Amino acid sequence: MKTIFSAPKWLDQYEFTFKSINEVPPSFFQGINKKLKELQSPKPVVTILIAAWNEELNILRNISSLANLVTDYPLEIIVVNNNSTDRTQQTLDNLSVTSYFQEIQGCGPARQMGMERAGGEYILLADADCVYPTNWVNDMMEKLTIPGTACVYGRYSFIPEPGFSRWKLFVLEKLKDLAAELRQVKRPYLNAFGISMGYVKAFGLQAGYIMHNTRGDDGRLCFDLMKFGKILPVRTNRARAWTAPRTLQRDGDFATALRSRLKLEFSNLTSLLRAHPAHDTKTSKNE
Repeated sequence: MKTIFSAPKWLDQYEFTFKSINEVPPSFFQGINKKLKELQSPKPVVTILIAAWNEELNILRNISSLANLVTDYPLEIIVVNNNSTDRTQQTLDNLSVTSYFQEIQGCGPARQMGMERAGGEYILLADADCVYPTNWVNDMMEKLTIPGTACVYGRYSFIPEPGFSRWKLFVLEKLKDLAAELRQVKRPYLNAFGISMGYVKAFGLQAGYIMHNTRGDDGRLCFDLMKFGKILPVRTNRARAWTAPRTLQRDGDFATALRSRLKLEFSNLTSLLRAHPAHDTKTSKNE
C-alpha cells in the first residue's frame, strides 16, 4: 500500500537538503566512503557502471544508496563523467569510487569507456539520478547468472513530486509494466534501460555501444546482445530503482504525459508481436 499512495520510507534518507556540493560537510563524505570501502573489492565479479552528465548532487544520492547495498558479490563502482560542465567531478573526487572522464558526449561513449575499463565479469548499469534498494545487485544477478542469459533488465518507479502524486505515478507504472510484458514476447530490448540493466561483459564488448550522442544506447546494445543469449526481466518489485519524474515533467502535467505514452503504446501495439528484423543499431535512426 505504501507504494500506491506514498513512496517507501527508505527513500527518505536520500532526500538531502544540500543546494550545492560545497554545502556537503567532510564528515558526510567520510560516512559514505567508509561503507564504499567495505563494499567494494579489488577483484570484482560485478561492475556497477554509471554515466553522469551534470549530476553534481544527484550522483551523491545515487552513490549514497549504492553504498548501502547488501550483497555477497565482490563488486566495484565506476562512474564516467560524460563531459559535465557543473561540479560533478568535484563530487566524484570526494567519493571512494573509480571515475573516468569521457569528452565524447553521450551515454553510449561513456558506457563504452566504463565497460572497457571494468574489472567485473558482469556489468550492471545504474543511472546517476536514481536510488537503489539494498537487494538490487542480488536480485539482478539471480537472473543474470542463469545459464544461457546475456542480459537482464529491471523495473523502476517514480518518486512523487508536486503535480505528480504517488497514486497517479503508480497507475502509470502498472500500465508501463503491462506494456513491458507485451514487448518481452518479441522485442525485449525495448524494455532495457540503463536505469536498471545488466549483461555479461564479454558479450557487451563484442556488441559495443554506439559512439555518438543518440538516445537508446541501452536498448541498442540489448538488441545486439540477443544473439548471445536470453534477455530476461527482473520482475520483483523489491528490486525496483527509484527516480524523480523528470522525463514526465518534460511533457508538462501528468495528464499530458499519460496521454502521450498511451498514444505511443497503442500505435506500436501490433508491431510488438513481430520480431524486429536484423539491422545496424549503430547507424539506425530513432523512429
